Amino acid sequence: MDDGHAVDDLPELSRGVAYPRSMDEIVERVRRSLDPTTREEFDRRVEAQAAVLREELREGAFDSREFSIGLELELYATDGQDRLARLPGPVFADGGCATELGLHNAELNTEPTAFDAAGIEAQADAIAERVARARAVADEHDRALALDAMWTIPPHEGTLEYLSAVEEREGVSIAHNIRPNARYSALDADVLEQAGGTVAIDVPGARLDLPSVLVESLATSLQPHLQVPSSGAFPAYYNAAIRTLGPVLALATNAPFLPADCYEELTGSVDEPYSLVEKTHHELRVPVFEQSMNVAGAGKVRVPRDVETTTEVVDRVVADRTCAPFLREWVAEGAPESHADRIWEFEHKRGSYWRWLRTVLGGQPVERTCDERSLRIEYRPLPTQPSVAGVVGLQVLVAGLVRGIVAAGHPLADLDWAAAERSFYRAVAAGLDAELAWVTAEGERTSSKETIYGELFALARRGLDEQGVPEATAEEYLAPIEARWAARTTPSAWKKARVREELDAGAALPAAIAAMQREYLRLSRQDDPFVEWV
Repeated sequence: MDDGHAVDDLPELSRGVAYPRSMDEIVERVRRSLDPTTREEFDRRVEAQAAVLREELREGAFDSREFSIGLELELYATDGQDRLARLPGPVFADGGCATELGLHNAELNTEPTAFDAAGIEAQADAIAERVARARAVADEHDRALALDAMWTIPPHEGTLEYLSAVEEREGVSIAHNIRPNARYSALDADVLEQAGGTVAIDVPGARLDLPSVLVESLATSLQPHLQVPSSGAFPAYYNAAIRTLGPVLALATNAPFLPADCYEELTGSVDEPYSLVEKTHHELRVPVFEQSMNVAGAGKVRVPRDVETTTEVVDRVVADRTCAPFLREWVAEGAPESHADRIWEFEHKRGSYWRWLRTVLGGQPVERTCDERSLRIEYRPLPTQPSVAGVVGLQVLVAGLVRGIVAAGHPLADLDWAAAERSFYRAVAAGLDAELAWVTAEGERTSSKETIYGELFALARRGLDEQGVPEATAEEYLAPIEARWAARTTPSAWKKARVREELDAGAALPAAIAAMQREYLRLSRQDDPFVEWV
């Protein structure tokens, strides 16, 4: 869904906008962004635009006629040896991809559709077609696009060299492998300034101290969107979604390892590789993103608090730390025409409001549903999956589940927020083995995963039924995800098991991770549902 995105998915903000391309222009734009007078003017405009948004929300201007859904999907590129590789321009010009932070990254978006049977089919067809198209163009240029959550086979120069390649230009640090875009470089400069010049990542088995936020581009994700038609009902959906983060992520985990040479480079060799495989998080994307961006105050990346009123989502963007401010006139000429133009600075700031659940105010019109003013939940913690079936299955699960909880009047919202937060981070660490928190239909607190997942899939079906989705269609898309629960496995569990097998055969840890990754990429390219691997 094409609108202002976060650091891990920052596109050009507006179609037709002329962003600087020469390095001199980029450096000048970064210096202007860091100027205190820019921050003062930017914050003033954000406050004024927020006041307009609050009034529009109270007047119902963001209400729509129906629910709708959409998706953002991130990928990375490899070469003929399955090593991380930079993407050539035709993948973006001809392959339908949007740019991302790293030169190896790309993003695919679906146009929003009504949340009904036809809309789900349209989403599934669009995802399959766009992945196939992008892959075909990449193949023409000796690149492969990976449906994966974290790259682990490093580029030829090595992971640390790739992530650390920077140069100073007029006092501005420019990372060689961040895409030449003033917004990306301004973001990098802002975070580095707050972090004292070094971004530190500390996870089981590895400590990285890096001179750039490019380390964030280790991770790729998928982000389902659910448009809620009533601004008055929005808090119920938002708060319900918070309580699903742990159980849904536990089904999706897909990032248990860093690039193989991080362990070898930093420690010489890991003394206890089996211990590392056991201790490493099932979803390293979450600590990598949080540690790369949470450099000041409470941290910009975290589980959001509940909201009581819809206008609170505006208040929170205003209150968040301003990061890499830009002014509209730097990139666009003429008076604002569209609604998005009139809240340009607010949207720019929302693009760096990195909560694991986020609100989108506006976006693309949906036929017979809404104009450019709509209210959407952006569900952000999920890793990219190994197949299109997994991607679409999670999109349908999230939309159906959040819709079903509210439609059924299910008491999950009574789960205290702190328990929901703990549940999320336990899923990050342990995947399906995590102790999760839930409130049953009878209002009882439980950690029984049999109960949790029994109700979770039933609620997803209830939500789909509310939207007129036939039972057969619901089963088609939910089955690949529900089968993971039945088999008690996820992509991250598969990856850990394969690495253990390589260790058993005598491989060193880096070689074991590389062997696992090559098999993952081979199976993923066949695009069979993940559960058929096990």
